[in-house]
Amino acid sequence: MTERLLQFIWQFQYFNKGELATLQGENLQIIFPGQHNTNQGPDFLEAKIKIANTTWVGNIELHFRTSDWERHNHHHDDNYNNVVLHVVWEHDVSAQNSIPVLELKDRVSKILLQKYDELMKAISFIPCERSIHLTREIIWESWKERLLAERLMKKSKIVEDYLLQSNYHWEEVFWWLLARNFGIKVNADAFEEMARSIPLAILAKHKNQIHQLESLLLGQLNLLSRNFVEDYPKMLKKEYEFYKKKYDLKPVAGTVFFLRMRPGNFPTIRLAQLAMLVFNSAHLFSKIKEAASVNEIKTWFDLSANDYWHYHYRFDELSNFRKKKLGHSMTDNIMINTIAPMLFAYGAYHHEEKYKQKALRWLEEIPAENNSITKGFRQLAIENKNAFDSQALIELKNEYCNKKRCLDCSVGNAILKN
Repeated sequence: MTERLLQFIWQFQYFNKGELATLQGENLQIIFPGQHNTNQGPDFLEAKIKIANTTWVGNIELHFRTSDWERHNHHHDDNYNNVVLHVVWEHDVSAQNSIPVLELKDRVSKILLQKYDELMKAISFIPCERSIHLTREIIWESWKERLLAERLMKKSKIVEDYLLQSNYHWEEVFWWLLARNFGIKVNADAFEEMARSIPLAILAKHKNQIHQLESLLLGQLNLLSRNFVEDYPKMLKKEYEFYKKKYDLKPVAGTVFFLRMRPGNFPTIRLAQLAMLVFNSAHLFSKIKEAASVNEIKTWFDLSANDYWHYHYRFDELSNFRKKKLGHSMTDNIMINTIAPMLFAYGAYHHEEKYKQKALRWLEEIPAENNSITKGFRQLAIENKNAFDSQALIELKNEYCNKKRCLDCSVGNAILKN
């Protein structure tokens, strides 16, 4: 028995309430078990109970043993002055105060306890792997909505932190997060640092010259620091040295990596594509806010790096011709991890529901992600039909399954209840 399981049992009243009585021998009726309190103080607030012929409204405290009351020094804490019932798993000492005590040990289903024990000891992909398929669809649908909302709210908090750093400049924050996304996981930090080192005001001055944009992005990540053989990187290096001095730019300290990644994800290619996006667009986040559909946004990301990169993945290394298009999967990735969260954060910050709903709708229109987490759920026959589903499943796996938070999960609740 854990304190969290005891709270769960009390919150949902999963115990036998027949002939309920306190350990003092008085009849007990639970009218309302109270609101679960996750802050300091008693476990449940504003409960309503009836003891004998008297109705009480107050708080309820739960412990594994009765003696935990004094062990936790509640008798010296004013927060516990309004406790009207002390609920314990096991009564081990005589009550040392006038608060009525209810013992639950012999009133809880052994099957529930066995199921919980199995979940906590499971070492499979998810704790409830053997019984998840029994969960009703209506539970899944509402739970996925909440999971996605939780995930987007966490990302909104990150956006708010960035806004504070940028003096609430939404376009600047979007530029930082977009660059981070282009760096994919391996180079995300370095790409974001690069974006922060080049204000949008500087990029705007050079947005009509693709080679100048490339020189700024590549140069700030120290990719133009060596001596080159080909004319194009020589020209980029010369341009960068001029603008570095003009704008007093400081190259970032972060290092970019090429090893163990597909050539299409090399930082040189992603930076060239990012430069082309800047070249082709202005006030991009403002345009995204007003966009009517996912397809409209995808047209803005239907781009490729300039001609030099069709024959290169790295400077001075010739390769076979291949257009370095951004690609559908990368565009979907940007939609899922940057555009939708930014739009949701904008709606949350300004209390405009239409932007939040648009972000959710767009996720339903984007193909599902294909990664180790979604593959694991697919093997369990869990539906993953779009990015809405896959983002919810990622949140479920990372924040609930991996942390064994089955008592906080609607699916876990349903399994234990049934």
